[in-house]
Amino acid sequence: METREAPSIVRMDGVGKVYPMGRIRVHALRDVTLSIRQGDFVAVVGPSGSGKSTLLNLIGCLDLPSEGTYQLLGRNVQSLKDNELSRLRGEGIGFVFQDYSLLRRFDALRNVELPHYYVHGRANHGRALQLLSEVGLAGRAAHKPTELSGGEQQRVAVARALMNSPFLLLADEPTGNLDSKSGRELIDLLQRLNAELQLTMVMVTHDPSVSSRAHRVIHLQDGQIVDDRLQESAGLPPDAALGAG
Repeated sequence: METREAPSIVRMDGVGKVYPMGRIRVHALRDVTLSIRQGDFVAVVGPSGSGKSTLLNLIGCLDLPSEGTYQLLGRNVQSLKDNELSRLRGEGIGFVFQDYSLLRRFDALRNVELPHYYVHGRANHGRALQLLSEVGLAGRAAHKPTELSGGEQQRVAVARALMNSPFLLLADEPTGNLDSKSGRELIDLLQRLNAELQLTMVMVTHDPSVSSRAHRVIHLQDGQIVDDRLQESAGLPPDAALGAG
């Protein structure tokens, strides 16, 4: 029996990103060609300045390529208007950042609800509470970020990223501010979400213990892909559970 290949979510062909710095043109990315399919869990690695965050920003439509073509869900990103890009980001892409990026004046519940409010103009308490429960924080909904540990804040950020049921989750150094135990628990959570929801994930990391948990590792150097390989040994730890810790 033939197995149908998962559809492509991200498709880049010859993509480059150039930043003008006075008379100098800085090439942050050069001739990047890649395809990421539905359900992939990809780690992007490389030294500082290799273009990892630039690539993530392009994938997330926070910036546009200077060269080449980028298709997201089959749509040419460069042809979209600003309001179309904004809606695509708001409805289809979840973001998780190293510094959590939670609003300190709001409790966890309100922080999780914000993406729904921005897109639909109204709150959705039920959905937000469900997501907090799924990341193991049902009892912390009324706590503000200053009352939560780093690991708890990052799990709130993951719940927020899932609020609008995105087709793509992007994480930029998600364990960078966490201790080793909290970092492992967070990656356990991301793996579980990837496996159970078939949620496509792209994660930038400098930590080999984190990148080893992804299905695929893309290595950047000087703005170019120098290695792109599958990791057949990557998988869920036997005791991983959604909301562990």
